[in-house]
Amino acid sequence: MNTPLEITAFAVALAATFGAAYGVGDVVVPIGASVDPAAHAGHEDGNASNREGEPGEHTRSGHNTPPGGLQIVENGYRLDLETPRIPVAKKSELRFTIRDGAGRKTTAFKREHGKELHLILASRDLGAYRHLHPTRSPDGTWSTKADLPAAGAYRLFADFTPAAKGAGNLTLGTDLAVSGSYRPAPLPAPAKVTRVDGYTVTLDGRLRPGVASELKLKVTRNGRPVTDLDPYLGAYGHLVALRSGDLAYLHTHPNGAPGDGGTKPGPTISFTATAPSAGTYRLFLDFQHQGKVRTASFTADADRGAQGPAGSRTPDGPEGDHQH
Repeated sequence: MNTPLEITAFAVALAATFGAAYGVGDVVVPIGASVDPAAHAGHEDGNASNREGEPGEHTRSGHNTPPGGLQIVENGYRLDLETPRIPVAKKSELRFTIRDGAGRKTTAFKREHGKELHLILASRDLGAYRHLHPTRSPDGTWSTKADLPAAGAYRLFADFTPAAKGAGNLTLGTDLAVSGSYRPAPLPAPAKVTRVDGYTVTLDGRLRPGVASELKLKVTRNGRPVTDLDPYLGAYGHLVALRSGDLAYLHTHPNGAPGDGGTKPGPTISFTATAPSAGTYRLFLDFQHQGKVRTASFTADADRGAQGPAGSRTPDGPEGDHQH
């Protein structure tokens, strides 16, 4: 379709209803993922198990749980977005709260990687990405400024751990509409190399469904390895993966940390990740150098056919943006 589409409340409602695919007229977001039941994909711990070669599943309280970010309510906690619609290309305030099972605003959180809550915004076509750190008022209302470059339907993810006893890490998701003329972008083809702001980032490793695998991302600049990455939120890099189609969320953490006596400040940042299912994923790497955070993005396939027998490991074979 050549004519830009004006996003309406009806179109956004359709997007929220169908989740994995939405359209107006003949525009359809490609689906590159299975929606099999899969592991909870909050903070990756690499402990997924396999049964007869199928993807492993994490369980909590004896129940299978879907990947992170697909639910607005989990374990009694609810993401309440007070600003479900903002204009395109204009700095706007986002406001939301986390409510407990009794409907009260949650005001106590555990700090993880220096923050009580990490907020991720991604467009449904995965062409736009933001990693934000909102501030919390004493009454439990979170707020942050966001400037989103393209109109359309977005997914908003809140990644946090309540301070309540026994509460685990949660990633809740909800839909955000950005008004304006909408033209969906195709998902970039899978690639091992990407460039951002003068830096080249190379991906070594492969996502596998239900199998923990190592992903190594090497940062160079002007052909030279970057060996003096800045610590950022307690690590030399942070990696978020979103499954194309339904935007299931996988937040991994690097292997090692600054000051642990063994982890070097580049050029390679190592992560362990488990894809919750076969499908196509968009990877977003945040890294900091010389005081500025950059985001490098990749498209990667997690192919069930490359998984091999249960428990086995097979040989490894456009820019994002970051705001505070």
